[in-house]
Amino acid sequence: MTVSLSYDDYDLGSMTWEDAEGAIEDADFAVLPTGAIEQHSLHLPVSVDTLRAENLTRILVQTASDRDLSMIRLPTLPFGYSEHHMTRAGTLTLMPDTYQKVVEELGASISQHGAKRLLIVNCHGGNNAPLKLAGDRLQREHDIEVYLVNWTSYARDQLETRFGEDWSHAGEHETSVTELFHPELVRAEKKEKQERKADFNARQYTWYTDLAVQGGRGDPNRSDAEFMEKVVADTTDRILDALEEDLEQTGDGVHTLEQPS
Repeated sequence: MTVSLSYDDYDLGSMTWEDAEGAIEDADFAVLPTGAIEQHSLHLPVSVDTLRAENLTRILVQTASDRDLSMIRLPTLPFGYSEHHMTRAGTLTLMPDTYQKVVEELGASISQHGAKRLLIVNCHGGNNAPLKLAGDRLQREHDIEVYLVNWTSYARDQLETRFGEDWSHAGEHETSVTELFHPELVRAEKKEKQERKADFNARQYTWYTDLAVQGGRGDPNRSDAEFMEKVVADTTDRILDALEEDLEQTGDGVHTLEQPS
């Protein structure tokens, strides 16, 4: 199952329209989790980024309530911009202008129903550029504040300390997260150190498989679900700290929350 249908009280998907009417207007943030469906080497399912978005936002919303921050969670958007992975079967992609428009229209919908702030929690790097543009349009045209959080940015220091620098796509990080939340989906017998074809400095790659033999980076054999549980807790706190700090300020433009230095 890509997106869980095991709803909690804070999930829009569990509500009637009467429930939603009050919940949207009362919430400090409407939360949109964004993922992707794309190849993740030989040992992970194509749904990794969407599963991350689903599980990590669940923890974020639950923890926010301890700080008296009210959040309503929108259904996870499972598809993203993944054209660069299309050389491997199972990848499904929206084009960047389509993806941007989808997010704009979802944001416009929730704004029309009374949402004051849209928090986009993104778990796929390819989504970043169109999400930024969608946020620009939403703030300028639909009277809603947009907060754009790339979840991994807040975990980067801990991940680099533990795994070094080459832990990203289908490597130590994503394997650890999948083992933490969905260990049954990891093909443990196919975990192997990922081979690099190239490591460009300035040149843009055309397809991800121009860089990676199996389709990933790093060494998934070094995954550590127990460590990742701590990273998730710490990263959740850092994101909430940043949101609270931003709520104390005013300003224009998309609030793109980067990892504190």
